[in-house]
Amino acid sequence: MVKVAICGGSGYTGAELMRILAQHPGAEVTAVTSERSAGKRVTDIFPHLFKYSGLVYESLNPEKLLPKADIFFLALPHAESQEAVDFFFSKGKKVIDLSADFRLSDPAVYEEWYKTPHHFQDTLKKAVYGLPELNRKAIRKARLIANPGCYPTSAILALYPAIADGLIDTDTIIVDSKSGTSGAGRKADVGVSFCEVNEGFRAYAVGSHRHTPEIEQELSRISGGPVMIDFTPHLVPMDRGIVTTAYAQLRKKISTKEALGYYKKRYAKEAFVIPLEEGIYPNAKHVRGSNYCVVGVKVNERTNTIVMASAIDNLVKGASGQAVQNMNIMLGLEENIALEGLPLCP
Repeated sequence: MVKVAICGGSGYTGAELMRILAQHPGAEVTAVTSERSAGKRVTDIFPHLFKYSGLVYESLNPEKLLPKADIFFLALPHAESQEAVDFFFSKGKKVIDLSADFRLSDPAVYEEWYKTPHHFQDTLKKAVYGLPELNRKAIRKARLIANPGCYPTSAILALYPAIADGLIDTDTIIVDSKSGTSGAGRKADVGVSFCEVNEGFRAYAVGSHRHTPEIEQELSRISGGPVMIDFTPHLVPMDRGIVTTAYAQLRKKISTKEALGYYKKRYAKEAFVIPLEEGIYPNAKHVRGSNYCVVGVKVNERTNTIVMASAIDNLVKGASGQAVQNMNIMLGLEENIALEGLPLCP
């Protein structure tokens, strides 16, 4: 039985980690931290997590936490994970960081977009980007995983076959994403309050969202050359879920059926990525509460454009589910343990 600590367990991603790990036969959550909820029971904050009624939040004290767990999940705000990640990693522990602090391999790019320097660049060099569909072999050997962001997960999985198989001109990529409000975190914020979001629909961080360089970094690795994109996220009035629609010019004329063939071949052995049949397109409702990503493709023959759409649950495949998927791989377990639950509908 592997012992698990969750640092930053009073947010949505921390709660989802506990919910998923409650179903894991080989893992036990032995410690959970929260500065604002220290001294409270988990069920005081999340009554639905019945299994953890005896578990109490504690303050983040790395020295005190070290002997309590074998693997550490960090669900802390960006820029606040660096020191704790470095500490646990330097002590020989396995670490999965759900912040952006170890996703960008170039510290200068990280500082540019997150407005803070990276203080642990040697540790940064050892981090593996934790998207299993691309980096499974490296994840298997790693001790430090940078868990991908939710928007990047949806965008990369939508675009991967089209880039890897040379179908598109990578200079023409446009990524348009819509997310539920849980992507903003569990905090008091007027911008994501009910009255502000209900019956509304808006773009935000246009041309400046912090996930842009992460998407570009991974698409560049797939392409083998630099890729820049136009990325626009939108906020929609739902709790969870992301639908991403990406557009690009085709290099040659192909049909929708042919394009889908590339997607089905690339994802044939992937348990959690499902290419949809021709004429069917992703719906966030159809992946709610699950670790699945569904992908749909359409070729607009009139404009020689391919439209690639994906849907994920931002809290599961976009965060905590993918983190558990990475843990399973790191530990040499079956990748789908605790993650095969079907989506909730309605």
